[in-house]
Amino acid sequence: MTRAPIPTLDQIRAGGKPAVARALSAIEIAHGSAELARLLDACTADPAGDVLGLTGPPGVGKSTLTNALIAEARRAGRTVGVVAVDPSSRFTGGALLGDRTRLRTDPDDRGVFVRSMAARDRLGGLSDHAVAAIVLMRAVYDLVVVESVGIGQSEGDIAFVADTVLLCIQPGSGDSLQFMKAGVMELPDVVCVTKADMGEPARRAMADVAGALTLAEHEPGAWVAPVVLVSAASGAGLAELAAAVTAHRAHLGGAGRLACRRTAQARHWVEDAIRVRFGVRGLAVVDVATALAATGGPFGAIARLDADLAARLAAAR
Repeated sequence: MTRAPIPTLDQIRAGGKPAVARALSAIEIAHGSAELARLLDACTADPAGDVLGLTGPPGVGKSTLTNALIAEARRAGRTVGVVAVDPSSRFTGGALLGDRTRLRTDPDDRGVFVRSMAARDRLGGLSDHAVAAIVLMRAVYDLVVVESVGIGQSEGDIAFVADTVLLCIQPGSGDSLQFMKAGVMELPDVVCVTKADMGEPARRAMADVAGALTLAEHEPGAWVAPVVLVSAASGAGLAELAAAVTAHRAHLGGAGRLACRRTAQARHWVEDAIRVRFGVRGLAVVDVATALAATGGPFGAIARLDADLAARLAAAR
C-alpha cells in the first residue's frame, strides 16, 4: 500500500485538526523517513507556542489541572495542544488512554487538540514518537501542555521538551520529602500544590516545599521556582499559577535563555536517540555537533547518524 505523502508545515497549519491528526499518524507510520525528518526539523525551526510540562505522582490531579489550564487558555484566545503520556499496554504497546478520557474538551472547538501517547516503557516517560508529536504541536498551537505519566528520579525527560516544568504535589502525601531525596526538586520551574481546598494540609505542604527549595544553591540572577497553592476544581489559585508561568516565560525571554534551552533540548534528542539505538559506545564515535550543523535540525541529524552507524556495523560484520 502506498503511503500518503508527508504534509508541509504550512499545510498542517492551514488544515486544522484533521491535518494535525494526519501528521501525528505519519510520525508513527513514516518513522525514520527523510521526509518526516524534514517536516520535524521545519517544526523545530519555527515554533509557534510555548510548552508547559506537567509532572507529579499519579492521583495528584494533573488531568484536572490540565482541564483548568485548557479552559484558561481558551478564554484568553490561545489555541492549545495537549500530549497526555499514558502507560503502555503490555499487549499492543499503545497508550491505555487513561489521561485522555479524563480530559473534558469540546470536540467542536477547533482551538484544542488532545493526543494520548504511549510511554513505550521509556523510564523517562517520553518516547521518540512523543517528542516528535510535541515538536509538531509546538509549531501549530500557542500552548502545548505535556502531561507526563508519573514521577520519579528517571522522569527528567519532561525537562528536555518543556519550556516550563510544572511540578504538582499533593497535600498530606509526604511528596516533598520524597522529592528532596530523589533530586526531583531540581527539575521544576514552578511548583503547584494541588487540592488547596484541603486547608491546613495543603498549606503545610506548601511550606514544606518552599523550605525544600531554599536548600538548593542558586547562581545570582537564577530563576527560583515559586510555589503556588491551587484548587483546580474551584479555580482558586489558577490566576496565581498563570502569573507564575508567565513570569517564568518572561525570564526565559531575557538573555537568550529560551533559545539556549531549546538548542540544548534538540542536542539531547539526538544524543538520546543514538544512545538508545547504539549504546554509549555508538554515541562516543559520532560527532553530534557536526551532524546538527550539516543537516540543520535534530531529526535530520538523527537520521544521518543512524545511517552512518548502521553502515559501520554492517561493514564490521
